[in-house]
Amino acid sequence: MSDQAVCYRHPDRETRLSCSNCGRPICAACSYDTPVGQRCPECAGPDNRTRVVTARDLRSRSWTTTPISVAIIVIAAGLFLISRGGETELTLLRNLAQINVLVADGEWWRIVSAALLHGSLTHILFNMYALWIFGPRLEREAGSIPFLTAYVATAAMGGAFYFLLGEDFVPAVGASGAIFGLFGIWVAALWKSRHTPAGRALLNQLLVLLAINAALPLIVPRIAWEAHLGGFAGGLVIGWAWSTYAYGRPNARAIRIAVAAAVGVAAFAIVVL
Repeated sequence: MSDQAVCYRHPDRETRLSCSNCGRPICAACSYDTPVGQRCPECAGPDNRTRVVTARDLRSRSWTTTPISVAIIVIAAGLFLISRGGETELTLLRNLAQINVLVADGEWWRIVSAALLHGSLTHILFNMYALWIFGPRLEREAGSIPFLTAYVATAAMGGAFYFLLGEDFVPAVGASGAIFGLFGIWVAALWKSRHTPAGRALLNQLLVLLAINAALPLIVPRIAWEAHLGGFAGGLVIGWAWSTYAYGRPNARAIRIAVAAAVGVAAFAIVVL
């Protein structure tokens, strides 16, 4: 007879997995991925402040369930469409793009407002595709206001890095800093569940996109890799702090907002000071 543990719900299935909360052995069919590892159905239930997310939930991206993700995509797409050439494009660039000499003169909002604009169809398609894949689930799990705070904070951190390391007179636009911020948050969260099939699959998908985006500056000129680096660093900090200090707390949402806001304040402090 094998000494291998068996799933407590399916005694005929041997397993190496166990619930990160109660410690009971579970099979892959009974495992639910959370930001703190795999959990059994009971520990992943609402009474434990975690909602079981089904495949149908993961495919659901609507205004009612993920309003911030949808709104960002709609706004970015709308601005891209109305800014194709002419005076409108120049006006948006003059007022919203990150131009470091203007940021140094006190126009600090540009480190965030630049995330609303995109320079090409490929640019906006890649960023919005990545947001569409990784944004809604994070928004559902963290909450819309914490998600928005984190998105703005990582966009600001990307802008702060470009301010420190980028060129003074070359305008920078795009949501890449915020998108890399989402990558950072997910990497920090999924690293703990990398041993589960679902967690490993999502982490691999994320790492492929991350590798492609990281390699683009080596192939395509004029890509602000500094914003990518800053956004990713900010996202890692937020993701680590969320999973360490917010998970399971009755005031988890407020903690998430405070953590993301602190990263945003740090980004503006870098620019101001």
